Amino acid sequence: MSLLNRVMHPRRPVMAAVRGLAAVALSVMVAFALPGAAHADTTVNTNSTGTNNGYFYSFWSQNSGQASMTMGSGGQYSTTWNNVTNFVAGKGWNPGTTGAVTYSGSWNCNGNCYLSLYGWTTNPLIEYYIVDNYGNYNPSSGATKLGSVNSDGSTYDLYRTQRVNQPSIEGTATFYQYWAIRQAKRTGGTITVSNFFNAWAQAGLNLGTPNYEILATEGYGSSGSSNITVSSGGGSTTGGSTTGGTTGGTTGGTTGGTTGGTTGGTTGGTTGGTGGSGCSAAFTNSSDWGAGFTGAVSVKNNGSSAINGWTVKLTFPGNQTVTNLWSGSYTQSGNTVTVTNASYNGNLGGGASTSFGFNANYSGSNGAPTVSCTTS
Repeated sequence: MSLLNRVMHPRRPVMAAVRGLAAVALSVMVAFALPGAAHADTTVNTNSTGTNNGYFYSFWSQNSGQASMTMGSGGQYSTTWNNVTNFVAGKGWNPGTTGAVTYSGSWNCNGNCYLSLYGWTTNPLIEYYIVDNYGNYNPSSGATKLGSVNSDGSTYDLYRTQRVNQPSIEGTATFYQYWAIRQAKRTGGTITVSNFFNAWAQAGLNLGTPNYEILATEGYGSSGSSNITVSSGGGSTTGGSTTGGTTGGTTGGTTGGTTGGTTGGTTGGTTGGTGGSGCSAAFTNSSDWGAGFTGAVSVKNNGSSAINGWTVKLTFPGNQTVTNLWSGSYTQSGNTVTVTNASYNGNLGGGASTSFGFNANYSGSNGAPTVSCTTS
């Protein structure tokens, strides 16, 4: 079997097992914490999803008895697996967002294993991986590299593979997998998710409506253990990318992120809008290829109380036209684009942030828009 086949075919049927939960009783072992503890750790070793201490979790193993996950307080979980056929487990969110994810802990792999931010979208149906660490097998082996993105202290290489008539969160289906694989392996740090969504979009790999997203430990024909704690927040505003022979981001004369820059006489950069005790928004030209660009907008609740929705207006100085947008809904009238939150990222606690991104076309100069934010 080729290395590429190992990536594309023996993948776990995560949601096929989940769809059968109504007919399958869960086998859950509860190991009680020390006296005086505020919670009991929960161990699962059969296929299940749910909520634990405020976080979504997913556990799947192709054969029972080969792996287990113990869930502690908040976003903490630990796993062990021994000569497992295939398993994946972790904690995160349902639905996922483009907000930054921070995690820490330990990860020990003997064989073929991944440590990644892993999720699904629908419309289109996409399975995606942001791989921070892996064992003796690079999951991109045999796939065609589509570009790269610089984020969170390293370069990640971008790939796409296809699964044909395989299990998915929508049952048996044909769908794509999107990959971003870190060159400088690590266990712990911040993953600026919007940088990867933007880079995939620039490569023509568009995502749909977010489903679940977890910081996942995965093993395939291997043994190992992990102890991971995941949370949201942090992240960088850079994310220059090079895709399909087109140079953008921090290369080819273009400086992305928060510094702006010039490409082919076109000016991008970052602008911000203040919102007092309401919300504020900041725009970043993530990458620019001369006739189009990818924009990223961060939205922050400036107050101490939660908000239940937000609207961002971007007024461009030229003829910029948005062609697609993710993690929000938009309308455009002339040079003004109005964006409202998606169903999963409108509720922001005090001081919390989220983001959305978009692709746009233009001719002539590409000045940064003025940005404003209002709460619902």
